[in-house]
Parts: sequence; structure tokens; C-alpha cells
Amino acid sequence: QVQLVESGGGLVPAGDSLRLSCAASEETSSTFAMAWFRQAPGKEREFVSAINWNGGNIYYTDSVKGRFTISRDNAKNTLYLQMNNLKPEDTAVYFCAADSRSSDLGTYYRAINYGRYDYWGQGTQVTVSS
Repeated sequence: QVQLVESGGGLVPAGDSLRLSCAASEETSSTFAMAWFRQAPGKEREFVSAINWNGGNIYYTDSVKGRFTISRDNAKNTLYLQMNNLKPEDTAVYFCAADSRSSDLGTYYRAINYGRYDYWGQGTQVTVSS
């Protein structure tokens, strides 16, 4: 059973930056495709970004392109999300997710499907004030 623990959230003014981390409990997570999702109050969970096992394939949702960067350090079993130029609409609980059955992302539409990910963290709150 893989455990994912997010950290790094907080309250920041618009334009600031945050770096989220997601620590996995097992070394085998280095072979998993992983992703970040977010959920704002009253809204459905939405895809933010995904990365394959070695960082060679990455996807972003349009609203964060050019501002967010996903990365991973497999030696540390950790996934990251660097978020720059934050906007109030980025306010949400951010979740990391892992697909233990696949190292690759496949198509964009497969990557954004939250049903493919079988492990989830508890989430970390990001609040951006205007």
C-alpha cells in the first residue's frame, strides 16, 4: 500500500510562488505515472499536471501552462509542483495521485482521467489572496 503525503501549501498573495511536495512511502513509486489535481470549494476535482516515471512526458492544463512546473526526484520518492505567479483562481486543495499500474502517461485524455490513479494523498490547501 503506497502512501502519498503532500506538503507546501499555504496562504499567499497573488503573484507569489509556492512549491508543493508529495512524498511517497515506497521506492516502487519511482516507476509510477503521477499527477497533481485540485479541487476548489463547490467544484469538481480538476487535473493540473501529470508526469511519467522519468519526467520525459509531461502534461499541463491550459490555465497553468507557463506558471506551474511539475517535476520528480525518484531518488527521494518525491513529486513536486512549482507554482509561480499564483492567481486567486488557483485557490484549491491540491492532491497528488499515482498510477501504480503504469509508468507512462499515455494520451493527454488518459492522463487527466482521475479514475486511472489508484493512490491519492490527503491534499494540501493553497489559498491565494487578491
